[in-house]
Amino acid sequence: MKIGDIVKLKLYATRAGVVTDFIDRKCWRTDEHGKNVDWSKIDPEKHAVVLFDDGVMRIPVVDLEVISRQR
Repeated sequence: MKIGDIVKLKLYATRAGVVTDFIDRKCWRTDEHGKNVDWSKIDPEKHAVVLFDDGVMRIPVVDLEVISRQR
């Protein structure tokens, strides 16, 4: 995945967006770590900044699927 790729969420995808940037952020996954949040127990993971028709979202790369690659 790289900047300019068109992506969608792997699950429940209803729309596509364009990757504009990458950032590192922490993401607490309750299915893995439970509901009691302790930010010191996790490391940042790569997120894509995705531009949709109605705004921008920061989404973990592992939750995205590339549907069209930039040339």
